[in-house]
Amino acid sequence: MFLERFKESPKEKLVIILTIVGLAIVLLVYILVFIPIEASVSTYGILDYEFAWTSNRVQIIFSTWSIDGMDNQSLAIYWDFLYIVGYVSLALGLILLVLRRSEGKMQTLGLYFTITPFLTGIFDIIENINLLIMLGSPTSVSATNSFVASLCALIKFSVLFAAIAYFIVALIIVIITKFKKS
Repeated sequence: MFLERFKESPKEKLVIILTIVGLAIVLLVYILVFIPIEASVSTYGILDYEFAWTSNRVQIIFSTWSIDGMDNQSLAIYWDFLYIVGYVSLALGLILLVLRRSEGKMQTLGLYFTITPFLTGIFDIIENINLLIMLGSPTSVSATNSFVASLCALIKFSVLFAAIAYFIVALIIVIITKFKKS
């Protein structure tokens, strides 16, 4: 039945391709870039940096990382721009796939959730720009950049968590509805 539906709907095919491409980008960048860079960090990781909130905390992290560590984190942030494309595609694809099979209020709610991947991407881009600005001038870190980066990280993760929660709940409801109908 799924294969028949896949053949009938070119839009469905595009959504599945979007989702698979997003998943491939996420996995490749995470495995080939983020894991090795995080493994080279001893004390503070990228999440510590994203949620530093103050310029004093950023200075402590920078002093622990040294020049090589800051160069590695800069590289990871540049790769994160590609990662954003991947997770936005993956999240949008998953939400669309479950949305198209949902009914009633879950489907209506899902329409609103289709914007969440783009919101997370926008806040991630703003966060990355601020993180790169701080890495570009490690001796004069602005309190504004550290605060904006942390605030954007908080919003990004909150919106992403809400999207994941919608997807899981909607998927469970779709599965339950399908079993009740059969």
